[in-house]
Amino acid sequence: MTILLVQTLILNFGTIKKFEALRLSDLRDKGQSSIIPLIDPAKSGFLKTPFDERIIARLLATTKIKGLTVYGLADLNKKEFNLISAYGEPTVLLIRDENNLAQTYRSGDGGTYEFIFRSSMLSGSHYIVVRMDSSEVQPMLFNYVIETLVIMLFMSLFVTTVLMIALGHWLLEPILFMRDNLLAAFKNPEDPQIQDSPFDTKDEIGTAINIAQKLIHQNAENIKRIKSAAEDKIHKLAYFDTLTGLPNRTLFVQTLGERARQLHDGSAERFAIITLDLDHFKDINDSMGHNIGDAILRGVGKRLRAAMPESAMVSKMGEDEYAIMMPLSTDLNTARDVAERVIDVIRSEPFKVFNEQFQVRASVGVSTFPDDGTDPDQVLKNADIALNRAKEEGRDVIKEYSEDFDRAVQQRFQLLRDLRDAMENNQLQLFYQPQLDLVTGRVIGAEALLRWWKPDNSKHGGTFIPPNEFIPVAEQSGLIVPIGEWVIETACRTAKGWLDNHGIDIRIAINVSASQFSQSDICAYTQKIITETMIKPHRVELEVTESVFMDDIQHTVQTLQNLHAIGVELAIDDFGTGYSSLSYLRQFPIDRLKIDQSFIRNALNDPDDAAIARTIIALGRSLGLKVIAEGVETAEHEKFLVSEGCDEVQGYRYSRPVPEDQFLAFVEAYDGTLASFKG
Repeated sequence: MTILLVQTLILNFGTIKKFEALRLSDLRDKGQSSIIPLIDPAKSGFLKTPFDERIIARLLATTKIKGLTVYGLADLNKKEFNLISAYGEPTVLLIRDENNLAQTYRSGDGGTYEFIFRSSMLSGSHYIVVRMDSSEVQPMLFNYVIETLVIMLFMSLFVTTVLMIALGHWLLEPILFMRDNLLAAFKNPEDPQIQDSPFDTKDEIGTAINIAQKLIHQNAENIKRIKSAAEDKIHKLAYFDTLTGLPNRTLFVQTLGERARQLHDGSAERFAIITLDLDHFKDINDSMGHNIGDAILRGVGKRLRAAMPESAMVSKMGEDEYAIMMPLSTDLNTARDVAERVIDVIRSEPFKVFNEQFQVRASVGVSTFPDDGTDPDQVLKNADIALNRAKEEGRDVIKEYSEDFDRAVQQRFQLLRDLRDAMENNQLQLFYQPQLDLVTGRVIGAEALLRWWKPDNSKHGGTFIPPNEFIPVAEQSGLIVPIGEWVIETACRTAKGWLDNHGIDIRIAINVSASQFSQSDICAYTQKIITETMIKPHRVELEVTESVFMDDIQHTVQTLQNLHAIGVELAIDDFGTGYSSLSYLRQFPIDRLKIDQSFIRNALNDPDDAAIARTIIALGRSLGLKVIAEGVETAEHEKFLVSEGCDEVQGYRYSRPVPEDQFLAFVEAYDGTLASFKG
């Protein structure tokens, strides 16, 4: 198509014009050859026609000449042309002077062609304008173009065929060969099935194909190498701990399952499952930083791996948890022996990190396969149960699994399920214990205490679940937060009802758990309840233990300040049993210290407890705080507290925690004299 287009352009701009000019030139020659023989020399005067009329008529009838116009010179010096005569069809061209003797005329349809013969061209003295029939020129030109185009087309086809054959052999075949190789490499990049190149590597295309094949093979090798490295990396990430390099929980459980399955073919052996947890490791991380913590974790892993035989599997199961699986066929014949070696390795010497020494302790849980279960998951679970029991019983100890542990866990889970049901079925309720002023003897407050009445099929229709049983479960599960919010709302509404319905204007003391204090927005919730119930803020007292304060001093101070800004009173519950620093105590916006009941009960018999009670009372007085003592059971307790200057009291001497109706009865019957009413 390119060749044909170029040739067509050449034909249009050059050849066609030239062909047409040649045909018109032929007409001119024919006209000249037809006219010259007819000129009569005897009539060659300047103003006489050189033609015989009869001859001209025959000329016009037998030739392509259609018309003639004859001019002569009237004055040779002035070159003035005069029209002498005209024959046939009139001509368009006019001779006025010598300047237009070379002009021609072609009609718009191409049917006629006019030109001028000079006198020199006719061997005479006349000038003649000739009008000829040129209608044949156009068909001739059209035929010429068609013939030329056909020839060009065949030439183009011929050249294209030759070029395609040549290109196919020299270029297309190699490219198709390279394409097939690339497609094969695309479909199977790791093992491409490609043929050896049959093309000469001395030319550019052959060289390109050779390089492409080398790249394909090189790419396949790279993919294999990368895939192998990636699989190794994935396997390591999936089955090994990145920090210590020890097997992780996934690999440990998988290996445990493989060893346990050998029990069915009789080849399984007894082995110990040891799980251990570093005691108070979070404190190291929080106080010293994760770099120190990570170094200790790596050190523990190295010690355990070095202390255990090759047949043992040491695994890192969690952040600071490890597990060991060891056949009991070595010098360590019992799971207890393995556990003792493990805990001795941890205790043997401090871990030295960055010139600092850290004495690490661990709690250890032990189970034995198949003694404590033939299911691998169950054996591991039993070791974890024993580990949890070790942590509950003070840490840094070894606990071997016992079925009693499992029953305790099941009971705890059942208690948790029952507690959820209790929340949904409104089985929780509040009891109230009065608080009295030791100076005036008036009832100045009430502590709201949570109770759980669980219905059953007994003759009483149910039983109270002791708070020391369900409160720890609620704290561990997180249920203590919604329960605590319910307690705040219920206690505030009840206290507001006492004022509105009975005229009893006293404060309500509400215990706040550590989880509730740290995990919920207690400030916003307290403000919301005070606004909804319209209770006076200073009639609400929130009691928190010292342990809450010590978890996060900055958060504690900010939260207490926000609560104090609302207007509620704040008390430290069980004061003296925690580890709070007096320097921190000064930062807390506290209104009241509450002496733990254990000091009051033993104050009369134990000088140390009496001294602690006196110190707390004196400390409160020096800090401008009120001091309330709980656990007052006898007149002697009351007398001791009065003599020491204690401000407020509560205890069984006055009233046990009672339901709301009994509390109202107590307040209405109490005459303001201490110990005059005993609930």
